[in-house]
Amino acid sequence: MANKNGVGFWGWIKRIFFFLLISHLVYMLLLKWIDPPVTITQIANMTEGEGLQRDYVSYDEMGENIKLAVISSEDQLFPEHNGFDIKSIKKAMEFNEKHPNRVRGASTISQQTAKNVFLWQHGGFFRKGLEVYFTFLIETVWGKRRILETYLNVAEMGPGIFGVQAASKAYFGKDASKLTRKEAAMIAACLPNPKKYSVKPASRYVNRRSGKIMTQMNNLEADPDIQQLLKD
Repeated sequence: MANKNGVGFWGWIKRIFFFLLISHLVYMLLLKWIDPPVTITQIANMTEGEGLQRDYVSYDEMGENIKLAVISSEDQLFPEHNGFDIKSIKKAMEFNEKHPNRVRGASTISQQTAKNVFLWQHGGFFRKGLEVYFTFLIETVWGKRRILETYLNVAEMGPGIFGVQAASKAYFGKDASKLTRKEAAMIAACLPNPKKYSVKPASRYVNRRSGKIMTQMNNLEADPDIQQLLKD
């Protein structure tokens, strides 16, 4: 049924859908050049009483060690894939079928960035579907450098601590650009669960995992694609 302005129920649904479509595309495009004003995860942390520590810095101000550490820890094929690591996804699915009580993820840095910036941390297939959509968009529009820069600025790296600059200041009292390889590896080691794995004092997991990350950093550092991304 149409109202007095001639717009029926489905007409309003279409208008709302069109508005949401255009607005999120514009927002996504703007974020290629500006930092996210706030994310759902950051809001959740504030409402849960964990506060919000963040200090966005530019790509050049982050330093190479933290970039290399996070790539080594989270997504070693980051410079090469189109946002999705199909082999890792298949392996994770096979593992999860065999071990239903031990879920293994296979999200790339691009997928994690899409989730952290546009979506929320928990959810089922609906959120994963949106994550795929936003991952495709940022891979197409932003490019690898901007994706990595944004990820390193918005990823949670401790309770209420977001981004490498805030983490570096909180744990080591220095700018992210001054992090040593060991310090960068320790921060990267907490990323699977920053509320659980403490950087300082370092948990057993962080101490063990950071050593493995440093080995991977040594292995990956000479790769031409990695070098190009670090210095881009």
